[in-house]
Amino acid sequence: MNSPPNEVPNRHELPAWAETVRQKYLAGEASVFVLYGNVFDRTLINDKPYALVDFLSEILLKDNKQRVFEVSIDRGVRALHQASLAEKEEIYRQLEGRGLAGIFESLERRMREQPSNAVILPYAGTLLPAAELHLLSLEERGAFTTLHRWSLDDDLSAKDNVIILITESLAEINSGLLANPRVAAVELPIPERAARDRAIRYYAPKMPDEQVLVLADQTAGLRIIQLASIVASEGPQGLNEGQRSKLIGELLQGTPNAAERSAKLAAITSGMTPDEIRQLVDPTRPLPDAEDPYSEVLEVVRKRKRELIEKECSGLIEFIEARHGLEAVGGNDLIKAELMEIAHLIKGGERGRAPMGLLAVGAMGSGKTFVIKAFLKEAGLSGIALKNFRSKWVGSTEANLERVLATVKAMGPIALVIDEGDRSFGNQSEDSDGGTSSRVIARLKEFMSDSDNRGQVLFILMTNRPDKLDTDIKRPGRLDRKIPFFYAETGAERAAIVVAILRRYRVECPIAPSAWNALCEQLEGYSNADLEALALLAVEFAGREGGVLSETVFARAVEDFMPPRETTMLSYMEMLAVFETSRRSLLPPRYRSLTPQEVQDQLSALRRQLNH
Repeated sequence: MNSPPNEVPNRHELPAWAETVRQKYLAGEASVFVLYGNVFDRTLINDKPYALVDFLSEILLKDNKQRVFEVSIDRGVRALHQASLAEKEEIYRQLEGRGLAGIFESLERRMREQPSNAVILPYAGTLLPAAELHLLSLEERGAFTTLHRWSLDDDLSAKDNVIILITESLAEINSGLLANPRVAAVELPIPERAARDRAIRYYAPKMPDEQVLVLADQTAGLRIIQLASIVASEGPQGLNEGQRSKLIGELLQGTPNAAERSAKLAAITSGMTPDEIRQLVDPTRPLPDAEDPYSEVLEVVRKRKRELIEKECSGLIEFIEARHGLEAVGGNDLIKAELMEIAHLIKGGERGRAPMGLLAVGAMGSGKTFVIKAFLKEAGLSGIALKNFRSKWVGSTEANLERVLATVKAMGPIALVIDEGDRSFGNQSEDSDGGTSSRVIARLKEFMSDSDNRGQVLFILMTNRPDKLDTDIKRPGRLDRKIPFFYAETGAERAAIVVAILRRYRVECPIAPSAWNALCEQLEGYSNADLEALALLAVEFAGREGGVLSETVFARAVEDFMPPRETTMLSYMEMLAVFETSRRSLLPPRYRSLTPQEVQDQLSALRRQLNH
């Protein structure tokens, strides 16, 4: 790499990560590189997609190295296209049956005798696994020692040799090698918008410019290879675009603009079977908005994007579907006002003023999950929930986590939501998993406090036991806004919640507002979840009688319903919410005048009761 390429893109056309490798090598900073991140994707150069090893050997190294070798467990050593056929046969004959140690020995001899070589090691984690040295096999120790020694060998560097290791996550590589100052780790990012635009144009050359621009905007977080699976007009197998268009046209037959809609949908259903297309294309779906002709296309793209990313992240994340905005939330006026302010900052692009994270805290059934989902819709944010990562991320835990965080960051602006956060981030007295949990939590904390994420990734943690969280997870710069949730204080507030619940379920009833207030006055201490269960019970009673939901029916439901009550624990959770809040103005009136010491005293008294 010490001379500019000739018949390949100049350095300004190289991906940014490749230019970084080039510059670090030319500066003598490193001769061993670890490429990590989006390493299984494709790179488009001169309208041709390259897998990473092919890109390195045919583009980046082609005119700069005399020979390029690939070393892997499954295929041993391969001399790539720079070597002649006779030389390749000689190499294979010399190395046959020699094992990994013999391969490294032979390559080192060649690098010393014949300068200007590149050695590429894909799936480097299988050769140099992340483990304590005493747990490695003799062959793995030999590989580690060899690579470590090569990185410090001035003679090998002076003879224009470069070693490139490829791994999806740095966590898969032995940390002893990464700590070496002559080893440079370079991340391959998930494609940004410009790269997605080029990929869509390459894989779908007939797609109209307007549709390309729309899709490039809406596919953040997808890799090039995933984009190809959505938009490729012709694939190696399955239906081609013409066949898909015909099938979709038959499904939409008789609906307005069927031909135009079929062409648009055919362009984004590559790789799908006829049955999958039939499930995806719904002729009963409302027609696209005249002001947004691509609304139907985007709905399909979002669904396919969700499926691809959830699969990519091994089921460790789940997209959050928010059907209602804050207008569907009854009561909670102070909380709604606070969240609306944050939503306006995010929608207005005021990244510098947006919080890094939110902590939603309050007793169970106080409406945290529903309100947070409504906030996501209000703010126009996609939401992703982390699912059971403490129990599922075993073995390749850190690698999976890095894949999730890279995907989330590429999809921004987005909200990363963790419900029951005390289970995920709670203190653990045992190191039963060899320190995996502590490393995962430390990485998440680092990600949460990365200022580059402000306005791009909003971390939302929900819990009813914030006392079980590590103190530093709750600090400003990670969870800036702490929003307390309480049960409704008055009959009017409870009535507003019940009416909002019935409206969501599209239940009509002729009960006047004043009557609602009177009916709900007696429901002191009912949680939002209790009120929803009560409202649905009343609807059930009305349905049995074949009539409308009247005052009499609702009163009968109130008399029959028995809410679960654990008064001491609920009081404790409520006082924890008071203790954690970041703004006194968000508290109910009865708590606003409490001093910090009074709050502490009440918490201590409740803890003693619970311990008894």
